[in-house]
Amino acid sequence: MSLKNVNTILATAITLFVLYLGLTFILAPETATPGVGLPSWPAGDGGGFLVMKGIREFAMGLVIAILLLTGHRRALGLALLMEAVAPFGDMINVLTHHGSLAAAFGIHGLTSALIAITGVLTLRETGKARKVPAVTPAVRPA
Repeated sequence: MSLKNVNTILATAITLFVLYLGLTFILAPETATPGVGLPSWPAGDGGGFLVMKGIREFAMGLVIAILLLTGHRRALGLALLMEAVAPFGDMINVLTHHGSLAAAFGIHGLTSALIAITGVLTLRETGKARKVPAVTPAVRPA
């Protein structure tokens, strides 16, 4: 299986997962919240922040999906690297709020690493494709 096919499968899986997370937080934040590793449900009207998280996740999934579907592989690699920052930030947030270490590293940290690795592999794939062989001048007989 070629690197491009592996990258496409990984990027598709990431896209579907991020879209799923986004929709889950938008439609049922109280159900999705225990899975992120924070120790408690937000007090007061804090649930609105979880819907915002869902919208962020969904928008991130749309960015990856559009780049994947339009074949903009280099931009896809760069966007994946950029989007790896979000789950890394979620990991830091869970750790800062004394949440679950397992969720912080096992969910958010691994997700960030997987997205970043997929971005690097996609950039590696496009870097190889961009190399143009040198043109050798034709030799004329004397």
